[in-house]
Amino acid sequence: MNNTIMDTNYNFPKQKSVYKGKVREVYNINNEHLVMIATDRLSAFDVIMPKGIPYKGQILNQIATKMMKATEDIVPNWLLATPDPNVAVGHLCEPFKVEMVIRGYLSGHAAREYKAGKHMLCGVEMPEGMKENDKFPEPIITPATKADMGDHDEDISREDILKKGIVSEADYVVLEDYTRKLFQRGSEIAASRGLILVDTKYEFGKTKEGKIVLIDEIHTPDSSRYFYADGYQERQDRGEAQKQLSKEFVRQWLIANNFQGLKGQTVPEMSDAYIATVSDRYIELYENITGETFVKADVSNIQERIERNVLAYLK
Repeated sequence: MNNTIMDTNYNFPKQKSVYKGKVREVYNINNEHLVMIATDRLSAFDVIMPKGIPYKGQILNQIATKMMKATEDIVPNWLLATPDPNVAVGHLCEPFKVEMVIRGYLSGHAAREYKAGKHMLCGVEMPEGMKENDKFPEPIITPATKADMGDHDEDISREDILKKGIVSEADYVVLEDYTRKLFQRGSEIAASRGLILVDTKYEFGKTKEGKIVLIDEIHTPDSSRYFYADGYQERQDRGEAQKQLSKEFVRQWLIANNFQGLKGQTVPEMSDAYIATVSDRYIELYENITGETFVKADVSNIQERIERNVLAYLK
């Protein structure tokens, strides 16, 4: 689909390097700033789907930048500007090699582990007698190691992070504190929109001055799971699935089509009609999460538009 951006190959002034993640491509400008481009790639089970989702990159970038602005009073972040709907520019940071996952509810990966009889996740005890999508008494932090592209992120405990020297204890205390503060704020924002922030992940880095800041994305449907608050308890009481806002619907579709990213499995064909429904769901996510109408950017030539806007900003 030519109205999506799957890959970029820019050469900006003073560009030192480019890093390509699962969804974002990050250009290092003069070892001082990063230009982060959110593509329309869709990643599920740590596998990139063959086709892009129209407007997905714009949606992720705009939610993340709005949420960074809504939390900058409690946790500093890397962001400087958003010169294009798909682009964020910020300070160059050295990322921590862990993702800080925080869970308010027994859902997704935690629920799958719990069902398999494992009531300990990343060294954290999950209470007995819970059912899927029940609320934890207190949110739990279940970190994951940051995998390279094509590899799977792995669960890891606080103890192992410290023992292996992945993060120093002094820094880790800050990461935990920031994670809890962001989750609390995110939960309040979600509640004001009639949503429940179920679980999410945060990534942090250090600036050249040694300051720990929030990087990457925050409270987007790719990094977070949301439920609709209305009817949540009734659905739990009846043992029904929750109405949710996240890319879990894509994972469920893939599972139903015999794909979970395991060896030997092939990605099922996504028709243009199905891709259009995924795009519509992402727009619905945007409008519910932000409380604002989504304005589609001009996608007649995304590559050229991004280059023009970034060059204008870097001047």
